[in-house]
Amino acid sequence: MPHTEHRTIDFFAEDALPAPRTTPAEAELIAAQNLGINARAEPLGSQQDANFLLRDGNGTVLAVLKIANPAFGPAEIEAQDTAADLIASAYPDLRVATVLRHPDGTPRGTTVDTESGPALARLLRHLSGGALSGPRHLSPNAVAAMGTIAAKVSTALRELRHPGLDRVLQWDLRHADRVVARLAGHIDEPERRAAVQDATAEAWARVQEVAAALPKQAVHLDLTDDNLIRRPDSRLPVPDGVIDFGDLTTSWAVSELAVSLSSMLHHDGIELHHVLPAVRAFHTVRPLSAAEAEALWPLVVLRAACLVVSGRQQVAVDADNAYAKAALDREWRIFEQAVCLPLPVMTRLVRNAIGHADAPVTADVDVPELPLLRGIAADHIAVLDLSTDSDSMDGGAWLDTDAEGTHSAAALANGAAATATRYAQARLSLAPALSTVSGATVPTGVDVRLGRAAVLQAPGTGKVLAAGAGIVEITHGQLVLTASFPTGAPVVAAGATVRAGDDLVHLPAGSRARFALRTSSSPIVPPLVRPEYAAGWLPLTADPAPLLGLAPTDRAERTDLLERRSAVFATVQEHYYATPPRIERGWRHHLLSTDGRSYLDIVNNVTPLGHAHPRVEQTVARQLRRLNTNSRFHYASVVEFTERLAALLPEPLDTVFLVNSGSEAVDLGLRLAIGASGRPDVVAMREAYHGWTYASDAVSTSLQDNPNALATRPSWVHIVDSPNSYRGRHRGADAARYAPEAVAAIDELAAAGRPAGAFVSETFYGNAGGVALPDGYLTEVYAAVRRHGGLAVADEVQAGYGRLGHWFWGFEQQQVVPDIVCVAKAMGNGHPLGAVITSRSVADRYREQGYFFSSTGGSPVSSAVGLTVLDTLRDEDLQGNAVRVGDRLKSRLQALADRHPVIGTVHGSGLYLGLELVRDRVTLEPATEETAELCDRMLDLGVIVQPTGDHLNILKIKPPLCIDTTAVDFFADTLDLALTQLGYSR
Repeated sequence: MPHTEHRTIDFFAEDALPAPRTTPAEAELIAAQNLGINARAEPLGSQQDANFLLRDGNGTVLAVLKIANPAFGPAEIEAQDTAADLIASAYPDLRVATVLRHPDGTPRGTTVDTESGPALARLLRHLSGGALSGPRHLSPNAVAAMGTIAAKVSTALRELRHPGLDRVLQWDLRHADRVVARLAGHIDEPERRAAVQDATAEAWARVQEVAAALPKQAVHLDLTDDNLIRRPDSRLPVPDGVIDFGDLTTSWAVSELAVSLSSMLHHDGIELHHVLPAVRAFHTVRPLSAAEAEALWPLVVLRAACLVVSGRQQVAVDADNAYAKAALDREWRIFEQAVCLPLPVMTRLVRNAIGHADAPVTADVDVPELPLLRGIAADHIAVLDLSTDSDSMDGGAWLDTDAEGTHSAAALANGAAATATRYAQARLSLAPALSTVSGATVPTGVDVRLGRAAVLQAPGTGKVLAAGAGIVEITHGQLVLTASFPTGAPVVAAGATVRAGDDLVHLPAGSRARFALRTSSSPIVPPLVRPEYAAGWLPLTADPAPLLGLAPTDRAERTDLLERRSAVFATVQEHYYATPPRIERGWRHHLLSTDGRSYLDIVNNVTPLGHAHPRVEQTVARQLRRLNTNSRFHYASVVEFTERLAALLPEPLDTVFLVNSGSEAVDLGLRLAIGASGRPDVVAMREAYHGWTYASDAVSTSLQDNPNALATRPSWVHIVDSPNSYRGRHRGADAARYAPEAVAAIDELAAAGRPAGAFVSETFYGNAGGVALPDGYLTEVYAAVRRHGGLAVADEVQAGYGRLGHWFWGFEQQQVVPDIVCVAKAMGNGHPLGAVITSRSVADRYREQGYFFSSTGGSPVSSAVGLTVLDTLRDEDLQGNAVRVGDRLKSRLQALADRHPVIGTVHGSGLYLGLELVRDRVTLEPATEETAELCDRMLDLGVIVQPTGDHLNILKIKPPLCIDTTAVDFFADTLDLALTQLGYSR
């Protein structure tokens, strides 16, 4: 077929569009003879074109050779090149696969003969970095970047006009109904074919309702994961490049976003709510109109349907096309994902994402003519609060498999005639304890339990839509009221008209019933929905509580909590995660959000007994009822607690100071050492964190806590090397060299007339990820500092109190006894409590220089809490649990290293572990960005874990000591899943 200047493709006039059959050898010949470039050609995948990567003899990429489908004419190719240049000019931050040009500006292209006719071949700029294609999970940042690029492309092409845009493509969603009708026969499986046809018909009808209001313009129409290229300097798959303008045409502008969204749906672990960051990002750059928001998800479904039918057809006509064959499974996955929620639900999620949420449905509900339950007054109905904030969820009651039944029975026993739950209020009682997906916790109706018999009556005039075993549906104004009940039978028939007060069902005492209201046009609404999708389902429903005479649920959401925090809370006091869940409850090793989601807590060494331990709660409440004052008063608990604490330490450590935090403890410990030694200089270790007070911060050298830590130390602080046997200067057996080097540094200070008054260090290297100090390290260093009159200060704030499992104190692992021990965190199980334990002689020398007083350190409440923590650690054998469960967890994590090369090593002991992630096990290049992405993915999968270390490449694993084997197995399994989804498995 001859190439005419303005001929453009009409898909429906073609039998098929097989890709040109060009071998690499033929491509090399075309490049050499027609385009003046000698290169080795490597085939690249394409559905309808032939693409080759051209390299020189040294392997350097020169260009991409693109041989267009013979059905595409010169005008279309020129339009594509023009569009690429426009985008590159409008957005220099985007890399674009523009055509390579001769010095005079003409494209480097030619016409070549193929078995299907003459085809246009040209050289395009190669973009390094690789495509986003493949199964790897896409992070929220990657998803948002895809949306931003789609918006920028849409904006850049808005004014483009060109004859080559007047095409009829199978990918133009304006023709999706015809494409599916024409190609659906290529789907051999009848069920799949019917599913595609039905979904197409529904989506097409939805689009047609707003089609006249949808703006049209030039669109790339293929901004998929195959055609968005990763930033070459980014460790994570975040795109900044655009290739393949072969589907450029004029179409609905919103199609640009729809195409991009559809391509996300096959990636590992991606759910529908995960694509919403792309919608928000697109809307930020190029706002969506109301009509476009309405059409967006139906267009995603149409794109998915076209992918399925087109892929099947392409394989049928082009049997050798490996690219098309490989895409079949992921195309079906895209379709399955696109249709797994009803279109009205996804459309409302889209609206909500761009700030156009629907107002709650209230019409015809607020003032029914008669209450729904005859014989039970509203003030005799007990409304159950099953939310995260409810006192009824205390003590782990949310784990009761029938928490609702338990609390309902209690209310009925106390005289209530009935109980009712709250509409739209997430129920913590429905949260699965350990789950990689959120539970369906948000109710779309109200559940009622009857303490006595009642009649369900019509609240107003309506028509009976359904009446059968266990269900009655009637119209209620513009809404549909559904009553479900396992016992009782309707006394009305479908089709009947009822008036206010007419009997519907007679419900005996003890009955359960569920009432729900939905809009008449909505799909069937499930009784419970997951919180991520509640914003899509709830606008299709209304609160039935007013039909019972009850006040509706207050659904005014305070979504500005983070902004309010930033407005009044110093920003240096950071929070975990960019978009954190709102955590308002904890229980043992679980943290619980207001969405009714349970998270496994892997970071909270502040609560060794577990969150909300009843003994601690009872102790605090009991003591606050009696007395809370300062330690200058005479009372028993401070004596009993300090005796117990001192008894846990070896001689001569027998004297206790009580404070409120680890920072205060280290600060005081340093002051004691300096005061007792009479020497102001202090030796500290690199990569350590000790606190925020002046003295504790002065000896903190962690670059993550203070990037200028090493450069801003006061002159009295002297740093020795981090004795990190994994990634330090001396590794493995060579780590034995750290101690002699530290000793030499201490000796040099003394020789210079500045002998150290103190050496301070963590006894188990916590900030570096739970790294054990080399054997004998503290023995040599303590001896050196003492030889020059200084004291050894042990920071046990993180490692102490049994967390290491095999030792109660970290210094025991080193077989040394410090002069001063600083401890906090675990002491109060979340209550602010810290201590410094030293010898009487050191304490007395401090007394000679002044006095010490802490208003709340050692208060009656703090002392009572401290005693309770020690009792519970003993009674529940939590140190033993740290050995048993910690050893199991460490073994599981070490086994994961065989599957995931990104795991460099597993540090630590007991339940004080660190999983270090590296890009190379030889160079140990830290996987910083990868670790951050992994933490975000783990949050989505129900685990709270955070990075630590100077490179933030170590997962700090310090859960409550009560954690059990089921939970640590869940953690290891979820970590395995996340690493696999993120592409780190072998």
